[in-house]
This record gives sequence, C-alpha cells and structure tokens, in this order.
Amino acid sequence: MQIPLKITMRHIPQSDALEARIRQGAAKLDEFHPNITGCQVVVEEQRRHPHQGRWFNVRVAVHVPNHDIVVNRDHDEDVYVALRDAFAAVTRRLEDVARKQRGDVKVHEATLRGTVARIFADEGYGFIATPEGEEYYFSRANVVDPDFDQLSEGVVVQFIAEPAAEGMQAKRVSVGRHGAPAAVRG
Repeated sequence: MQIPLKITMRHIPQSDALEARIRQGAAKLDEFHPNITGCQVVVEEQRRHPHQGRWFNVRVAVHVPNHDIVVNRDHDEDVYVALRDAFAAVTRRLEDVARKQRGDVKVHEATLRGTVARIFADEGYGFIATPEGEEYYFSRANVVDPDFDQLSEGVVVQFIAEPAAEGMQAKRVSVGRHGAPAAVRG
C-alpha cells in the first residue's frame, strides 16, 4: 500500500486484537491488486436500545488507480464477523477491478438478429437471413426459446454466430428476448 492504513473506531473501546486483525486483513489485500494507493477502515458500534444487543458496522474503503471501492457490512453481536465479511467483499471487488484492468474480462459474443428464411421441420433444421443478406444454418438443437416446432418462416429471432464445419452457424436461437418481442406464428 502506498499510503498508510487509516483505522477509525467509533463508540467502541480501543482493542489491540481488533486493530491487529484489521491490519492483517488490509495487508492481505495487496495480494489481490498490485496498486492499492490507500485503505481506510471504520469500525463502529451502532447505538441501539440496551435490550436489543450490540450491532457493528464495518466500512472498508480501498483506493486503486481510477477506482474507489467502498464496502459496508453490518453484523449483530460479533465485530470480527462483520470485519471478515467486509474484507471478503472488498477482496471480491478488488479481484474484479484487477481483472478488468488486465483485460481478463470475459467478452460475450454479439447477438445478431434475423428472420427465419426457410425451415425444414421434418428434417429439424432451417436458415436465418440477416438484414445484411447473410444466411445462417440452425438445427433443432440450436433453438433455445420457443421450441423448434413453434418456429415458422418470417419469425424474427436473435442468435449468436459461431463457426462450424460448413461455415457460420446460428447458436442459441431465441424469439423476442433481450429486445423488442417478436410474435411466434404457428
């Protein structure tokens, strides 16, 4: 960490054990992101009615280049559980930020739209025509929603294009999802 850890405790007595646990959790964050520029941890006992028990809030703010990650965790009775949960949440978020910064984020294929141009129901396959004039083969196994038997020529579908032995093929063919709904003719 480039800037020293800042620890604040509110409405609770100073505890060397708690501070050591916070320092241990903060030190471990360096394993999940190489460029942490700062970390602040606030541990607070919330004011509550005396008969309802204790309630702790842990807030962890971690700063990395171009990102500020802030996590709040409330937990009744046990400050160490709240602290563990807060550091676990920050760790997950740091890993996500590090993956994005490295470019390791999974990229989903682009969804294409087209119209069922021809369908051969008895043989279990058909062809989808896109507005650009391309045609994609699809089979019964490639249809997600609705069932293959409910498709007919002229139905607007969306799909993902993937290379196959004979050329590009339509996979995950569906009707009216993730966009303007299309009517199924049948």
